[in-house]
Amino acid sequence: MKTLSTRGTRRLLSIVGAASLGLSLAACGDSGSNGGTASGSGGETVGVTLITKDSTNPFFVAMQKGAQADAGKNNVKLTIASGKQEGDDQGQIDAIEQAIARGDKGILITPMSDGVNSAIKKAREAGLFVIALDTPPDPADTVDITFATDNRKAGKLIGEWAKKQLGGKDATIALLDLFNDKIVSVDYNRDQGFLEGMGIDVKDGKKNGDEAATGTYDGGKYTIVCNEPSNGAEDGGRTAMEKCLAKNPNVNVVYTINEPAAVGASAALKAANNTTALVVSVDGGCAGVKSVKDGIIGATSQQYPLKMATLGMEAIAKIARGGEKPKVTEGLDFFDTGVALVTDKKADGVDSISSDEALKICWGN
Repeated sequence: MKTLSTRGTRRLLSIVGAASLGLSLAACGDSGSNGGTASGSGGETVGVTLITKDSTNPFFVAMQKGAQADAGKNNVKLTIASGKQEGDDQGQIDAIEQAIARGDKGILITPMSDGVNSAIKKAREAGLFVIALDTPPDPADTVDITFATDNRKAGKLIGEWAKKQLGGKDATIALLDLFNDKIVSVDYNRDQGFLEGMGIDVKDGKKNGDEAATGTYDGGKYTIVCNEPSNGAEDGGRTAMEKCLAKNPNVNVVYTINEPAAVGASAALKAANNTTALVVSVDGGCAGVKSVKDGIIGATSQQYPLKMATLGMEAIAKIARGGEKPKVTEGLDFFDTGVALVTDKKADGVDSISSDEALKICWGN
């Protein structure tokens, strides 16, 4: 293992500490859908609902487990709900309305899209404190505060890495996004951040697909072959990649919204005998980090959903008992829960940790 710089070591230790806290909590959590009313914290029991985008993506499963474990510590009665799948706005809206009817004190939500904004507004008007996790809503003040990865930075890190790996070669790029029919901040921030990391000019930083299809990046020429939706799923990633390869089989850089989509894209590349394309992604889950170790994904930006869930749970419990409201990270409109680039092919000038290091702190490990 290569020795980390002093700066890198400090950051890794900080990340390990945060992740270890979440993992130690998850280890003693209830596997059911509701947390009990434990004696871990004084005061009356506080009702909180956690609403994720779905209950199958490992990222959201880890978040649910973290919240379940933290419920007893904070004397929270936890209800867990989700959409049926990515894009199910109505499922989240129904869960919000149920939280209001139940008399909960707060909601933790990974908002599906701006389609749930009105329901969130209704909850806040009813007196619930609403915290977004992972996906900052648009506009940011739709919720009381967001605990999330800096998704723009996550995208920039994988873009900078890909640029360095190319070494001035022409870049033929496939962009596998989340949706093409919904506007979600995590979607455009990762995509646009990746392009900015590559050194490609983006026109509207909140819109995917409006940048010039050809031009120059920092080091060479680029061609963007496609912007295809993957729905953040493995089968969606494979289908999206197949469509891109049909347009241009010589794709050599593949950006993906998350690691399930990246695995699907890699399968499509392999089936097309394209073995040299650089595949980059965001999430840093244990399965995704193993894909980096196995060479399926070249680099990914690791985020920390257990930390998001535990910080959000603690904040609502504190506020419900008269405590101080949390504050955003200086210079941002959300609370930054951290990000680290994971790769086994280091790039000069781009801070990163290895897959072995990332496996020690990945969520759900």
